[in-house]
Order: sequence, then structure tokens, then C-alpha cells
Amino acid sequence: MAETDPKSVQDLTAVVQTLLQQMQDKFQTMSDQIIGRNILFQTQMVDDMSCRIDDLERNIADLMMQAGVEELEGENKTPAPNKG
Repeated sequence: MAETDPKSVQDLTAVVQTLLQQMQDKFQTMSDQIIGRNILFQTQMVDDMSCRIDDLERNIADLMMQAGVEELEGENKTPAPNKG
């Protein structure tokens, strides 16, 4: 059996290192894309929840007006006097 050529071992090592670096780069790119998508998704969720909260606040205010409840100094709420 012939001895292993040091040059071919060095070449093989270089090829393997290059392949591992390429794999690492691709993995990092995919990780960055996933993180970016998660941030975008979370931002969209926060925006959606903000809109829902705004709608809920408007609906509560409308219901309070229909029920004749007026807001007085922060959290204290009392029924408005009947006008009829």
C-alpha cells in the first residue's frame, strides 16, 4: 500500500474546511431570515392587537354613551341623570 501523499491530505482538508464554512454561512443566512420573519410576524401581531384594543375602547365608549354613563375624573363612573 502506498503512503498517503501529504499534498492530497492538505487538499482534502482544505476542501472539507471550505465545505464546512459554506454550510455555516448558509445556516447563518437561514437563521437570520427566520429571525427576521419572526420579528416581522411579532410586529404584525402587536399592530393587530393595537387595532383590536382601539376598537374595543371605541365600542366600550359607545356602550357607555348609550347606557348614559359618563366618565368622571379617571376611574370613577356614575350614571348620568335621566333626562326624560
